Amino acid sequence: MADIRITLDRTPRVVAAGTTAGEILAEAGVPGIAVRVNNQHLRDLTWVPEDGDQLESIPIDSEEGRAIMRHSCAHVLAQAVQDLFPEAKLGIGPPIENGFYYDFDVDRPFTPEDLKAIEKKMQEIIKAGQRFSRRVVSEEEARAELKDEPYKLELIELKGSAAEEAEGASVEVGGGELTIYDNLDAKTGELCWKDLCRGPHLPTTRHIPAFKLMRTAAAYWRGSEKNPQLQRIYGTAWESKDKLKEYLDFLAEAEKRDHRRLGAELDLFSFPEEIGSGLPVFHPKGGTIRRVMEDYSRRRHEEAGYAFVNTPHITKENLYQISGHLNWFAEGMYPPMELEGSRYYLKPMNCPMHILIYRARGRSYKELPLRLFEFGTVYRYEKSGVVHGLTRVRGLTQDDAHIFCTREQMADELHKLLVFVLDLLRDYGLQEFYLELSTKPEGKAVGTDEEWAEATEALRSVAEKMGLELVLDEGGGAFYGPKISVQAKDAIGRTWQLSTIQLDFQLPQRFDLEYQAADGSRQRPIMIHRALFGSIERFFGVLLEHYAGAFPPWLAPVQVVCIPITDEQVPYLQQVAVKLRERGIRVEVDTSDDRMQKKIRNAQKQKVPYMLLAGRDDVARDAVSFRYRTGEQKNFVPIDEAVEEIVKAVEDRVQI
Repeated sequence: MADIRITLDRTPRVVAAGTTAGEILAEAGVPGIAVRVNNQHLRDLTWVPEDGDQLESIPIDSEEGRAIMRHSCAHVLAQAVQDLFPEAKLGIGPPIENGFYYDFDVDRPFTPEDLKAIEKKMQEIIKAGQRFSRRVVSEEEARAELKDEPYKLELIELKGSAAEEAEGASVEVGGGELTIYDNLDAKTGELCWKDLCRGPHLPTTRHIPAFKLMRTAAAYWRGSEKNPQLQRIYGTAWESKDKLKEYLDFLAEAEKRDHRRLGAELDLFSFPEEIGSGLPVFHPKGGTIRRVMEDYSRRRHEEAGYAFVNTPHITKENLYQISGHLNWFAEGMYPPMELEGSRYYLKPMNCPMHILIYRARGRSYKELPLRLFEFGTVYRYEKSGVVHGLTRVRGLTQDDAHIFCTREQMADELHKLLVFVLDLLRDYGLQEFYLELSTKPEGKAVGTDEEWAEATEALRSVAEKMGLELVLDEGGGAFYGPKISVQAKDAIGRTWQLSTIQLDFQLPQRFDLEYQAADGSRQRPIMIHRALFGSIERFFGVLLEHYAGAFPPWLAPVQVVCIPITDEQVPYLQQVAVKLRERGIRVEVDTSDDRMQKKIRNAQKQKVPYMLLAGRDDVARDAVSFRYRTGEQKNFVPIDEAVEEIVKAVEDRVQI
């Protein structure tokens, strides 16, 4: 048999024609569960390369390797379900971040007992080592083979557009040809199960090292409420049992930090049904944290030269017709209200109103850059399925700024702005960041390609100077301009999108904004949109999880609890509390009937940073016993010394 020349991981090799990718990797001693061919397509290890092909090995612990392994695990899940529930009809089963899911049309929701049985059946399939085998089929053949699977038939009908029309459908159709993957018995080669799929897959089910089924949920077919509701099973899969355990431990820690649970336990906020989904109310303690966050932000913005404005919550529809939001953002807006012959909308964005403030009178180049800032509440109609605590709400308050500048000022202003954003986020205790550059969205943008290119390059240049990792988000920009998103890591390594900076050449044109230049000519300003927290509600939720409810003293709603040993010390501690309040410290004296140990436990549960205890000996020495929420304690600390330590920790914004 003739030889062919290929490269594997950039190393030239000569192999016999007909040699599979798996055989090439094995001969080279290279681990991998699939290959990338010619920097384009991912292929199974059974794929046979041709002369001149470039192969790149895909290890199981890479991002792409995990996705292949997880999608293979989704197939095993579907096979197990149909083994146990033969009447189940198949939906879609894509890999997702940290796992996979599969949707099923069944007579009743799955129970916890069902999940245990399914998981056991999956383990049997994995142990059997069934081979994943790819077949190209025509549409007619696919319809004939999957005649009892109505959802698969629908995907076949959609074919090329299915990937866009159904979340996760790209793993099955849309690649130019239809393929079916057979699960074959390892010994006999008999067909055990099959599914419509683009692949690639692992060589066998035995290549799935570790998995676990996590939960079930209801999900509408193709994400539309007009379609049937299916039952979704979520799972996770990893390249080793140690990695699976590490992930499950991470989830347990994340659950402890869930801001929805902490919000109830610490009495910070709630979501009354009488108000509506996604519309939180902040309780006194939550309101205190929010006020402190806002006050500090206001102070920093004043120091940076921002001017504060206020705008109403509703507006006539014409404003959002001019801005373009009614064309491009209507699905995220609440329906209009009919009043006095006009249609009014709850505002989804503050920017058009800030533009009207700019346009209220003539502007000179001497006034630019003009930095307008507002804590502006906006309303967005999020689908009920995506509303999630404070991190995805329908009523949100943005720390929203819009900066109007000349083209010459643009680069410097962007740089100052990004430095300001990162510094302020660090003040709230976040330290690890990377940047994401979102470019022009396909088919959903206004303005010329040249304007978008100039704006994108300006943002890229500024971002690259920050010394942070820069990730490209193709097509993720707003309809009026590209943006930089600041992605922050929390205490347990999760990434949150926080601040956004958008460069906009379009809205100044749509609203015909001008300023008088030094030479007397009328020029168009550039507009920069910036939300630093993103929204106060979401940032509140992120910080609550970052700190696991144990806010640093400067943000804690109650900074000090004074605890008397007996009722005799209450007046003494009330005098201590007066001294603390005079220095701006938020302090309470626990005068309840609980015993001292119970009062300490209550303060620890509420994650109060400091407890000042006093008994007869403390009073005699004009001192307190200084206790931290960690349990550490210092006895007989002079009152003035205790006050100074607390005040300094608050002023320095340290965590204890």
